[in-house]
Amino acid sequence: MKAVVKWIDGRAFEGSADSGHKIVMDGPPDSGGQNRGARPMETMLLGMGGCTAFDVVDILEKGREAVDDCVLEITAERAEEIPQVFTKIHVKYLITGKGLNPEKVDRAVHLSAEKYCSASIMLGATADITHEVEIIESGS
Repeated sequence: MKAVVKWIDGRAFEGSADSGHKIVMDGPPDSGGQNRGARPMETMLLGMGGCTAFDVVDILEKGREAVDDCVLEITAERAEEIPQVFTKIHVKYLITGKGLNPEKVDRAVHLSAEKYCSASIMLGATADITHEVEIIESGS
């Protein structure tokens, strides 16, 4: 895997990777940015969320569960001292579907957290990561 991060101006940077997609990262005005993109640490949190959501949906669909939607609400705390690494991350999975099996949903979340989600496992080196699952019945 290869990525390129190019300075735009001020505190704004454009990142691209092998997929060819680009993202803009920027800082707040009080740090010289113009607020034109997500903060770099936000992109790390979003990346972790995307990684684990991908796993959970994939595992559930392979298990023939009828998933209609998957939303993650992620909250995080960072160390006060530099480097301000993540120290606590809580992921709430809101998974919507028809007749979802709660045991299969829990298993998918645990498999992602403990085996498949590289981003979660890396961030888990500095952060205590907790999980919560809410199953929402389709049509309710």
